[in-house]
Amino acid sequence: MTAIRELNGAEALARVPELAEVLRDCVEGGASVGFMLPLAEGRPEAFWRKVAAGVAAGERHLFVAEDAAGRLCGTLSLVIDLPDNQPHRADVSKMLVHRRARRQGVAERLLRALEVKARELGKTTLVLDTVTGSDASRLYERLGWQRAGDIPTYALMPDGEPCSTTYYFRLL
Repeated sequence: MTAIRELNGAEALARVPELAEVLRDCVEGGASVGFMLPLAEGRPEAFWRKVAAGVAAGERHLFVAEDAAGRLCGTLSLVIDLPDNQPHRADVSKMLVHRRARRQGVAERLLRALEVKARELGKTTLVLDTVTGSDASRLYERLGWQRAGDIPTYALMPDGEPCSTTYYFRLL
């Protein structure tokens, strides 16, 4: 069974190599999550060190999924460092599930844990974006997220192909 838990800044920093491996696997598997192939040496680790610093600073909450052996197999962030006029809102960022753990409910469980935390923090509006028509978009729609709209050629896939992005929101 996969365990979902929130990491503090020190825990996130200690697990940078595992977080980087999940990111690397997702990008190499074709996920458009802000990184291009080939991944520059050390780029995933640098990204996660920055995330860990954001967790330590109270700018975001980082959730991870661990498999039965304790290996990290998924991650998701709740970004709360937003402008003063948006104290009720948070962004959902970097839903990543290692290919070995997909289709086992990991993404749904990560998202549910994040939503509980958002409610605890008094957040009432969550926003995220994902590749239009992706498995992730189907998951969000199944879980009650509302489609706000699509932006054509918004980003690139890791291989350089343009892709459209769909924005979703959820009112808690």
